[in-house]
Amino acid sequence: MPKILVVDDDPDFVESTRLVLEPNGYEVVSAANSDEGLQKLAEEKPDLVILDVIMSTVLDGLSMSQQMHDVAEYREVPILMVTSIANTDYAALFPTDEYVNIHGFLTKPVSPDRLLSHVRRLVG
Repeated sequence: MPKILVVDDDPDFVESTRLVLEPNGYEVVSAANSDEGLQKLAEEKPDLVILDVIMSTVLDGLSMSQQMHDVAEYREVPILMVTSIANTDYAALFPTDEYVNIHGFLTKPVSPDRLLSHVRRLVG
């Protein structure tokens, strides 16, 4: 069963994601910020990370994606960024002129079908 790490500080998003993924054959573990996410990444060895941007800091998720890229063991773990940053005052802070180490990007709110489609594409 593929394991997915959901890193998001919104417990409602984490739970709704769990309710979509678990009945479709995925194991879900979660973390509330990038520090906790990196710890879970090392412990759980997930097949995919679903990552928010704005958590402990404005670009917390972006920082985690860069840290994952900097460690060879984690570089191949796909990252699906699911965020509402585009709908906030922080949208201009998200880099658009440089490479961001992610494999997919969805804007919240995201439909269950769209989420599943992206997860299947990245994990199988």
